[in-house]
Amino acid sequence: MPCSRWSLLVCVPLVLALAGCGRLAPPPVPHGKPIELSLSRAAVTWTDKEGGTLELKRDGTFTATHVCSDYDSTDGTDEPRSGSGTWDSWTGTDGTMITASFRDAGETTSYEALQNGRTLKLWTYVGDPDEGSPLCILTAPAW
Repeated sequence: MPCSRWSLLVCVPLVLALAGCGRLAPPPVPHGKPIELSLSRAAVTWTDKEGGTLELKRDGTFTATHVCSDYDSTDGTDEPRSGSGTWDSWTGTDGTMITASFRDAGETTSYEALQNGRTLKLWTYVGDPDEGSPLCILTAPAW
């Protein structure tokens, strides 16, 4: 069955738009429910799937060793971060948000807190969520 010009003019842009939407949709949020983290639950060493760590200390400082983060989209750096700095948290209706401010780089990364069963997670998008980049997910030691 031959295609008419009209169907090509309508169908081709529609197919391209649908393909673009699939590619531009952000990755899904990790499994779990937003949680309110106390200082004692937040101030632990969090680990990503590659073994990078983010040690949040009770005094409001942190040390990061090759930890995944949202990365720096301004200069194109796409590497796990290492360094130290200060961290803070705030809790709202969507649970706790942790912000780590790297001292030397002058950059910050914000993580959202989730609980899936007995597993606590901090997560953020890596780079621009619209580009379908992977998620950075940190887990806390079992409690």
